[in-house]
Amino acid sequence: MVQRVSTVAFEGIEARAVDVQVGVAPGLPAFIIVGLPDKAVSEARERVRGALVASGLALPARRIIVNLAPADLPKEGSHYDLPIAIGLMAAIGAIPHDAVAGFTVLGELGLDGSIAAVAGVLPAAIGANSRGEGLICPFACGPEAAWASPEMEIIAAQSLIQLANHFKGTQVLSRPAPKVREIEDAPLDLKDIKGQESAKRALEIAAAGGHNLLMVGPPGAGKSMLAARLPSILPPLAPQELLEVSMVASVAGEIAEGALSSRRPFRSPHHSASMAALVGGGLRAKPGEVSLAHHGVLFLDEFPEFQAHVLDALRQPIETGEVLISRANHRVTYPSRLMLVAAMNPCRCGRANEPGFSCNRGPNPRCAADYQARISGPLMDRIDLHIEVPAVSAADLILPPPAEGSREVGARVAAARELQARRYAALGLAGVRTNAQAQGPVLEAIATPDGAGLKLLRDAAEAMRLSARGYHRVLRVARTLADLDGAENVGRIHLAEALSYRTLVDEVRRAA
Repeated sequence: MVQRVSTVAFEGIEARAVDVQVGVAPGLPAFIIVGLPDKAVSEARERVRGALVASGLALPARRIIVNLAPADLPKEGSHYDLPIAIGLMAAIGAIPHDAVAGFTVLGELGLDGSIAAVAGVLPAAIGANSRGEGLICPFACGPEAAWASPEMEIIAAQSLIQLANHFKGTQVLSRPAPKVREIEDAPLDLKDIKGQESAKRALEIAAAGGHNLLMVGPPGAGKSMLAARLPSILPPLAPQELLEVSMVASVAGEIAEGALSSRRPFRSPHHSASMAALVGGGLRAKPGEVSLAHHGVLFLDEFPEFQAHVLDALRQPIETGEVLISRANHRVTYPSRLMLVAAMNPCRCGRANEPGFSCNRGPNPRCAADYQARISGPLMDRIDLHIEVPAVSAADLILPPPAEGSREVGARVAAARELQARRYAALGLAGVRTNAQAQGPVLEAIATPDGAGLKLLRDAAEAMRLSARGYHRVLRVARTLADLDGAENVGRIHLAEALSYRTLVDEVRRAA
């Protein structure tokens, strides 16, 4: 007799159904797992054997074959332990044969029979719910799975013995409740930063429209402080965004204790990060920093110190909002709709813009251009806002804290984002929530400038040699500025300010 148990295999954040077929037949004692398993799946037989023995069950002295179908789909991870063990328990009569019918099962086993947490429970629960099935998962992952649907049946157990008792009716496992991670009041606030009013203005614009931002300034000017306070002015995740972000975090195994958070991700990798770490990849094609920052912020400090080919790998995810990882035997797509915030020094020593300083590597503008040329033109063209962050003087530091902090700025950002969300919902664009995501004809329809603004834009595009991408990014920023002002139309003043945030690129290009 063949016992069947349903589980999943992950392709990106999609959970594909896998049929675990457990057969116990006469023959020489053996325990074989087939169906393209990786090393972790192949080792499951020892974990399953130990867990069953610790639970008071012994494997029959027969030939046990476990087939993971479809056989041509790679099977990776330790979450196949529990479905294999449950299939064996049903095959030898330890639990009813139909006990797990209509359930998707995943979990890792310990040698003592305990069920350990695994990655990917939330996508598995969503996939099971779409197929009309329930879910059996580790106890630690129960609150995470409960977010998939309030109606689906979820059994979250701590051990094999608990599961066996539940199926026999001697113990009842209650359905877990969704859990939200408690967020303490963030100690970081824009009030902590004295001076840098123009940089704070650019930070507000970037947050309001979801725009990419590059800050150039000497060491100690406060670039990292500004970036660290960006999450304090961003609105919380919308329900749909929360699920998307949590699915990526679940696959990466970064959801602690099954609790989800409505705070937007903020990722800040070191400049020594590899391409696989930044955009995703590796042996199992895991999500990278660009996907873990989905609907949040990716902060790259010391921007030119990243490897050039790693930075250029960001160009497609920034433009399309997703990253495609191709391998010889499969392709995986992860979402990557993010805000890129980068910080860099003007040159290697960081003093190129200091009055009276002369660089020994050559003229200051030339030295700065050589250093900034480490970042390719196409990548710079994808950054909407380029600002200079000057050094803070001692006179600025002795001033009292500014009256306006993250609370006031965050309220304006939330109002602007709400306005954008309503606009795109009225246009029937369900996947677009910010101006940074607007494309083509939609952008031209919502950001058409008035006569004076059109003349300014035409002259500036010719003088600054704006590319088509740069032209559209200026329109997006101008639309965000109009939203912050509560203006229905984009005016000349909005275009003038939007163009001012691209003059830095033009200066570097001329110096080079």
